[in-house]
Amino acid sequence: MVKVKLNIKKGDTVKVIAGDSKGKTGVVLSVEAEKNRAIVEGANIVSKHTKPSAKSPEGGILKQEAPINISNLTLVDSGGKAIKVGRKLDDKGKLKRYSKKSGEFI
Repeated sequence: MVKVKLNIKKGDTVKVIAGDSKGKTGVVLSVEAEKNRAIVEGANIVSKHTKPSAKSPEGGILKQEAPINISNLTLVDSGGKAIKVGRKLDDKGKLKRYSKKSGEFI
């Protein structure tokens, strides 16, 4: 299987551009590159029904984030505006991500 380069990484601030959580922004908690999905803090909240167990003795309904397809996310800069991402070499010869709008490294 070919490893895919994604524009979004763990810790990035992203905005949801499609789906029920459209317009929400949050930090990426994890990325599943094989499935093209990411979990974003505060977006795509689902209710999970759990039985009582040793971990959660009460059980009940838990609210938690579910994965979102990466095509429904866009990276945002510090001002909250959407940006496109490119890759170019920095001074040390290392390939880094940069904002195509402002030209600064991410």
